[in-house]
Amino acid sequence: MKWSGRRNSENFEDRRGMSSGGKTIIGGGIIGIVILLLNVFGGENAQMLTPILEQMNQGNSAPTEQRALTAAEIEEGKFIEAILVDTEDVWGKIFQENNMQYERPNLVLFTDSYETGCGSATSASGPFYCPADQKVYMDLSFFEELKTKFGAQGGDFATAYVIAHEIGHHVQTLLGTSTKMRQMQEGKSQAQANKLSVALELQADFYAGVWTHYNQKMNNFLEEGDIDEALSAAHAVGDDAIQAKIQGHIVPESFTHGTSAQRKAWFMKGYKSGDINQGDTFAEIR
Repeated sequence: MKWSGRRNSENFEDRRGMSSGGKTIIGGGIIGIVILLLNVFGGENAQMLTPILEQMNQGNSAPTEQRALTAAEIEEGKFIEAILVDTEDVWGKIFQENNMQYERPNLVLFTDSYETGCGSATSASGPFYCPADQKVYMDLSFFEELKTKFGAQGGDFATAYVIAHEIGHHVQTLLGTSTKMRQMQEGKSQAQANKLSVALELQADFYAGVWTHYNQKMNNFLEEGDIDEALSAAHAVGDDAIQAKIQGHIVPESFTHGTSAQRKAWFMKGYKSGDINQGDTFAEIR
């Protein structure tokens, strides 16, 4: 994908090279392979844990060590910032077209561990959106895991897709969708609550597709193979694909993010339509 020449973002925080002396919270995002089964691209699940995580987070210390970033890491940071800038511009435009104002989230890069508004993230955490502070947190080592352990194709646009998905969770927070989803989950069985979680995650995939559609019009940024990279990542993080690889069998009622086919389909629907109003992933379970 073509990304050079973007402006800087006031909402990009590069905290790599810092290590924290704080406690590590088990379950605060995507901790380890077992939690990864349930929480790839943390999103709404992180929000539901926020009260517990904030309580456990009390008394944690600030980052205590820092090292200089390598030239390669600096270049990686510029790339991530460019994607963030494009999400700011695209969603600012979409919200304006719908007579709303887009509130830009921050994106934080970290290594090893970092304190967030939703508790302590570690290097085992996948990218996640924390609604408590409206920030996306990422350790870039996740993308190597995505390739080596889950068979994703990799590539720069796979990274862009993941970031766009997390920004999609921020859009859901701004639109009130996340709050409505939690209200709908009240009194439901675990299986029913999981279906609602799946709908939320698939909508974030749809929003990633919408972002791609708009950004192509605005910046002509796609190159050959980019969409395939996104679809490969979406396939790799489908609940069925992860469960089959990790535990050897599939348990549909435990799905929280959707199948590989669903994730790819909703991304492509957003990409092809570019219409935010076509992303009602909750329609079938109301």
